[in-house]
Amino acid sequence: MYKVLVSDSLSEEGLKVLKDEKDLQVDVKLKLPTEELKAIIKDYDALVVRSSTKVTKDIIDAASKLKVIGRAGVGLDNVDAEAASKRGIIVMNTPAGNTISTCEHTWSLMLSMSRNVPNANASLKEGKWDRNKYMGVELYGKTLGIIGLGRIGTEVAKRAMAFGMRVIAYDPFLTVEKANDLGVELVEIKDIIRESDYITVHTPITSETKHLIGEKEFGQMKKGVRLINCARGGIIDEKALAKALDSGHVAGAALDVYEDEPPKDFSIFKNPKLIATPHLGASTEEAQVNVAIEVAKQVADALLGRGCRNAVNVPCVDPEIYKVIRPYVTLAEKIGLVIGQLTDGRMQEVKIEYSGEIVQHDLASVTIAFLKGVLTPILQETVNYVNASFIAKERGIKIVETKTSQIEEFANLITIEAHTDKSKVVVAGTLSPRKNPRIVKINDFYVEASTIGYLLILINEDKPGIVGQIGTILGQHKINIAGMTLGRTKAGGRAMTVLNLDEEVPEGIMKEISSAKHVIEAKLIKL
Repeated sequence: MYKVLVSDSLSEEGLKVLKDEKDLQVDVKLKLPTEELKAIIKDYDALVVRSSTKVTKDIIDAASKLKVIGRAGVGLDNVDAEAASKRGIIVMNTPAGNTISTCEHTWSLMLSMSRNVPNANASLKEGKWDRNKYMGVELYGKTLGIIGLGRIGTEVAKRAMAFGMRVIAYDPFLTVEKANDLGVELVEIKDIIRESDYITVHTPITSETKHLIGEKEFGQMKKGVRLINCARGGIIDEKALAKALDSGHVAGAALDVYEDEPPKDFSIFKNPKLIATPHLGASTEEAQVNVAIEVAKQVADALLGRGCRNAVNVPCVDPEIYKVIRPYVTLAEKIGLVIGQLTDGRMQEVKIEYSGEIVQHDLASVTIAFLKGVLTPILQETVNYVNASFIAKERGIKIVETKTSQIEEFANLITIEAHTDKSKVVVAGTLSPRKNPRIVKINDFYVEASTIGYLLILINEDKPGIVGQIGTILGQHKINIAGMTLGRTKAGGRAMTVLNLDEEVPEGIMKEISSAKHVIEAKLIKL
């Protein structure tokens, strides 16, 4: 039985999803003081929040059982994802649940700003009839610049086509082909600034996007430009915006999000050229139900082992795609275990080469599986699929990935070269016709080894009788050999003998094997 704490208001539809799971106990405790939340969080396996609960490092450090934090919404400003990653806690949000609501709010503000709807409405209610004062502008034929073409930006772009607008967009992660499919012209951000009649932002707030549009950018814009921000506060420099509105260079602005929420300084709202709403982008009945149901399903699935979706600190793969790459995830972790036990010294750099048909898939989860494997021999249960990347980065391990679709000896191959301050180890692996992971190369030696049980790896002189004497030693101690492979670089030189064993070899027997005739080095690998 897993315990789930819901600490912010969640729709009944979302709560029902959680409560219908027989293996979940759901407690709803709203508006908890920080100290009270800190005191009780140790008893829970999952925490579901919206924006009110602040999931700080102190809260996370007190959460000894916590496995999942679910945020019913997109932004994670109130969750310390880095602290969660260190603890191996999955942090997930619901990026799709409020897509349409935020898109529609963007258009509500854009249209209202263009036709002066709020000011005209207020004037009429005051008993005035000022038709000429509130002359508007059309959207048709204007250039709309979209910064960030993710889910929401894409929906905004689709609707712009219906208004007959020219749409240009900046997104560093979007391909030209994808932009062309949408009918959008992909440009640099400087082009957005200089060419747009309307600019709308749809990016997260990061160190790179904070004050992305400031005094310098306003100076480069067309006179009469209009701006909309329904994304995150701080992307547009509010002080610089106020100056641009006062000067008349910017004809209008519409904001739904702010650098401080609630704002500490309300002076900008007095400007008649500004339309403002109190962070209402996701505030529709449909969006609230959607995000609640979405986060509830995600949390339940993650706890009950049915898969992970929309996690921000661990790659999540579509279930159908995961079926294809799952054998490679297992293979990569096994290669990591082998390298982690073969290397000596401090790990400095890892080069991962993916080759063959596998490269057509997203391989982020495969890389993470390797990192988990290579770190496990030292860190044991403290490393998992969530925190492996963070731990590697924290330890200064450089990860270099390359991909090639060229097929040589194997249809698919993962080759990993690990460098420490003392040595270099290379291990390559592939899948058998039945999709079973196989080790096919260790350093300079080509082998064919299964990845179950234990591997006894010997470096020995290429002399007759090696297998016989090692087999005799193992047989005398009733240790069964499940498989064997031999590799050498040249006849009479150094060779490698790899034995698959069903059980562990005690230290005393390992010493006996290491001292056997013609054996140079012996290593036992636990898989």
